[in-house]
Amino acid sequence: MPTGSWPPPASSLSASRRCNKENAIQDLFDVVKVETGPDYTLFLQFENGEKRVFDMAPYMDKKPFVQLKGSPLFAKAAVDCGTVVWPGNIDIAPETLYDRSLPV
Repeated sequence: MPTGSWPPPASSLSASRRCNKENAIQDLFDVVKVETGPDYTLFLQFENGEKRVFDMAPYMDKKPFVQLKGSPLFAKAAVDCGTVVWPGNIDIAPETLYDRSLPV
């Protein structure tokens, strides 16, 4: 029988743990650089040195990315804690970026 509880109490989670690489999946590569391109394209560089291109267009009509569609906010993509983030607390999982992108 399990001895823990799920979800863990909010007090046990902290922002400092979000970027803790000790608990990361071994084959998960962090994004280290992002540049935006035309038609909602992201040019990515991962920590293993690989450069890939990711097409955000299929996501732009879905929450939360719809907030970025037709907005100058899309060009404000940045890297934080190993993934791509935008103003407004919008991000996308690094494994999605890697798995669904194409090598350059």
